[in-house]
Amino acid sequence: MRLRALLENDALGLRLLGGEDELDRTVRGVMTTDLKDPSRYLSGGELVLTGLAWRAEPDDSEPFVRILASAGVAGLAAGEAELGDIPDDLVQACSRHRLPLFAVNESVAFATITEHVVRQVSGERAGDLAAVVDRHRRLMTSGPAGGGPEVVLDLLGSDLDLRAWVLSPTGRQIAGAGEPLPAPLAATLAGEHLAATRTGRRGPHRLSTGGTAYSLFPIRNTGRGAAPASRDVRETVLSDWLLAVEADAGEWPAARLDLLQGVTQLIAVERDRRDAARTVRRRLAQEVLELVQTGAAPAEIAARLRVAAPVLLPGLGSAPHWQVVVARVEWEQEAGQGTPVDGGPVAQALLEEILVDPATVGAESADRIAVAHSGDEAIALVPLAAGPLPDSEDENPVPALGLHADALLAAVRAPLSAGLADDGRLTLGVSAAVHSAEGLRGALEEARHARRVAAARPGRVCAAGHHELASHVLLLPFVPDDVRRAFTARLLDPLRDYDRRHRAELIPTLEAFLDCDGSWTRCATRLHLHVNTLRYRVGRIEQLTGRDLSRLEDKLDFFLALRMS
Repeated sequence: MRLRALLENDALGLRLLGGEDELDRTVRGVMTTDLKDPSRYLSGGELVLTGLAWRAEPDDSEPFVRILASAGVAGLAAGEAELGDIPDDLVQACSRHRLPLFAVNESVAFATITEHVVRQVSGERAGDLAAVVDRHRRLMTSGPAGGGPEVVLDLLGSDLDLRAWVLSPTGRQIAGAGEPLPAPLAATLAGEHLAATRTGRRGPHRLSTGGTAYSLFPIRNTGRGAAPASRDVRETVLSDWLLAVEADAGEWPAARLDLLQGVTQLIAVERDRRDAARTVRRRLAQEVLELVQTGAAPAEIAARLRVAAPVLLPGLGSAPHWQVVVARVEWEQEAGQGTPVDGGPVAQALLEEILVDPATVGAESADRIAVAHSGDEAIALVPLAAGPLPDSEDENPVPALGLHADALLAAVRAPLSAGLADDGRLTLGVSAAVHSAEGLRGALEEARHARRVAAARPGRVCAAGHHELASHVLLLPFVPDDVRRAFTARLLDPLRDYDRRHRAELIPTLEAFLDCDGSWTRCATRLHLHVNTLRYRVGRIEQLTGRDLSRLEDKLDFFLALRMS
């Protein structure tokens, strides 16, 4: 496909702003990006689509265009929706580097251009797969008639004899042609994909397991409404899908690799559609969460839940039980690494993925999960079907099922650990079921307490449930006062006396250290201290109390003492 052909299609609404002498360049693919430096995702010959979110000032245009030209892209198409007219500095930079530049009218979606290019390139380079074009229209159609990713996967099997599956980062099978992958194999493939992505290797990733070769292709959001791609792979590694193909792509010709890349772009459209379907549930969860956290009256929270009922509760009745799940994804931040990764959206996407599996939460609740994020944690409201106990005269409803912390992570611990690598942690807490809006505030605090218990454990992926709080948090109000005083005095009085004499702030340091789950970097940042100063203070705490803050038991004792003081 030549660049010149893009101008001949009025439906694309493209205007040429420069590079008329270069319109015979061949287009081998299409990529949407708002990265300042997208070079790691470019292989040459692409039509690059951009919304110009990377441009903060005129001087940004020159390095961006230079990177594209060095990568050998075919041309650049800039959207007019963000800034209106295309800036002159971008036009001039493209002229200097002989890079054809197109303007995309704001009425034209990037997905329309992507569909056109993929269709043309696939048709030219793989004539025997002309059916991809027809099936693509079905894939792009919303609703039951669309067919989803299975349409393309069926075609890969029938026309290229390739068995393929779409997997989530946890190994959950989203789509597949023929027999489903065994769950352990799917988890292995997902883990290998996450590990390779974290090391910066470009796809497709190849591996052999059980005597069978597989090639793994990343599936990234490419729609115009998708969030801009991020330079830091940690922001998307735990949410991107992958395409697993039962074949070794190491010796494939470029045309077939291009075709599979095009397939991933088609599946990404379905990914965008499913993400958009979660928007309403996310907003409802955010509204309920804000009411709970601001101390709104239970009646107001209940009213909000009734409004949400048509979305979250179809078929469950108007008064279900609820559970709250809190998750946090944290990354170690070393000095000089740049902007820290915002863990809230990462945890939100990951918690949605964990809770969407019917095998995890039950078929009745899998499509009704509402997840919001507040700060660096994600919070899920999980409705549970309720009804009277069978053969019981008690009319009070009881939950038909409930989430268990260990079960939530049992099947996903291995692949997620690979994605978290050596610098990330996922911790998760689950509350008990509550039967009214009045209980949601307590359930939220219970889930947060459970998550802190999980954070005190070793490992990259840890969870704790409400039943694990019964040994300490829920029993604290019933501890006799004299026992409380003796326990806290033994641990905290030496620190209080030292703070009084030296103004050393050991107690606030201890509280912050435990609240940061023992992370030196995050605690030092919170206290505005150098890490060495923090280590000195923690060492002084250990010296004065005879305890070791690297031991879970001693951390827990201090945690309890601070809450009983």
